[in-house]
Amino acid sequence: MRVSVIRKNIKFTPDSRRVVARFFINGDERTQQMVTRIMMLDEKQVLETLEQTLREFARRHRNISAIFFRHCEKIRPVIEGMQIDYEAMSLDRKMLIGSYCTMEYAIESAAIFNPSIIEDFDQSGLEAGEKRVIISFRATGEGHISSIVFRRGILDRDNNLQVMKIGHNIDKAEIEHKSLYNKERFLLKLSEMHTQDKYIAQIMQDLPNEFEFAVLKSMVNTALSDPSIRQERRTALEEIIWLADSFYDLQFKHDSDITERVIFPISESESRGIEDARFVRFVDDDNSTRVMATYTAYNGHAILPKLISTEDFYTYRVMPLHGVGAQNKNLALFPRKIKGKYAMLARIDGVNNYIMYSERVTQWNTPILLQEPRYTWEFTQIGNCGSPLWTTEGWLVITHGVGTMRRYCIGASLFDLDDPSKEIGRLKEPLLSPLEDEREGYVPNVVYSCGAIIHNNSLILPYAVSDYSSTYAVVDMVELIDALKKSR
Repeated sequence: MRVSVIRKNIKFTPDSRRVVARFFINGDERTQQMVTRIMMLDEKQVLETLEQTLREFARRHRNISAIFFRHCEKIRPVIEGMQIDYEAMSLDRKMLIGSYCTMEYAIESAAIFNPSIIEDFDQSGLEAGEKRVIISFRATGEGHISSIVFRRGILDRDNNLQVMKIGHNIDKAEIEHKSLYNKERFLLKLSEMHTQDKYIAQIMQDLPNEFEFAVLKSMVNTALSDPSIRQERRTALEEIIWLADSFYDLQFKHDSDITERVIFPISESESRGIEDARFVRFVDDDNSTRVMATYTAYNGHAILPKLISTEDFYTYRVMPLHGVGAQNKNLALFPRKIKGKYAMLARIDGVNNYIMYSERVTQWNTPILLQEPRYTWEFTQIGNCGSPLWTTEGWLVITHGVGTMRRYCIGASLFDLDDPSKEIGRLKEPLLSPLEDEREGYVPNVVYSCGAIIHNNSLILPYAVSDYSSTYAVVDMVELIDALKKSR
């Protein structure tokens, strides 16, 4: 039984005008040469060059002079290593040096895809049948570096989406790293990352049960400074810092619009991208609400599943996920606890759907096989397309399947509310397949989503078009649930 799908005539496409001011350094030697040249300028030349730069770039960024100063601070050790009195330098000279350590990066010049939609915290001032929503996207720029960007809009009573105007002064967050770590949990995560114990045993042995980031980093840097260090040991030591650097808080300024806030790769673990965030509005046992998302941190050769949490979209807490169930991509958190425990979908083996339960939202073990590929359009793999949706008939899980020619389609399944390991029904045919005009893109023949919502008894399903752009579709919930129940 085919379920009718209404594709809406709206398209989110990459916008190369949306840029961030990113720290840039070209190696210590070339940086020293650059600083030497700037130090040869008199104060008048410094001011003239700085003012020219500000004229050209100030309108493209919020408070770019503060960014320049911050980027100069990042190379302070290099400057002081040249026997230059950093404190004696004028503020203008520091900002000018910082401007040479800054580059613009177009965050979504290549693609804006894999969307996830949730209800906004603020639902005031709306007409009957309207809902204010926030849509997240995986934005990709030069070098395929991915970040998270947002759009805000209002769904009307006919499920039409009015997208709010976007800002262009993109704002990166202030970062505060976690300062204290538990050694036992830290060692468990290193084991899950398959970091070789023989190369890190001495350092970890010398640390107390609770240790500070600065102490750990100092010990690792001392070990790395050994010129005779073997590559295997260097890699293991770098992975220690990689893990410690993965805990942090983000704080955006309150004078920024949500469309101007970008969650850009911060730690070494995500240096090559933040991929496929699955946002969910989570309601706790005391009815308090927060927004959480799982995402994949990628550094070019390894992945690390992570969790991000916010109560206002200004302040975020970021943490890595632990356990044998947090080993791959495609994790999606249920929007509430089940029988007192957090629940999570996962695809730990890259092929099948699993479910896990936990007392702690960051610790995931004992995955239970939930679904295997059954139909030809999903023979390669099956996974989720975002967090499950609660309905009176059961948990609705939007899935993805990969078939011939690596074509991605979107499906749907229904699971028992009290025991979501029990499948009630599953569509035999895709809910959504790439149309002819949706087949072309960065990765052809793909439709994919990272999260849907239910509004006006309709499924609102944003989806990516061949890893390039995004749109959304609407499905009648009565028809969908009826088809799922009949499919059993």
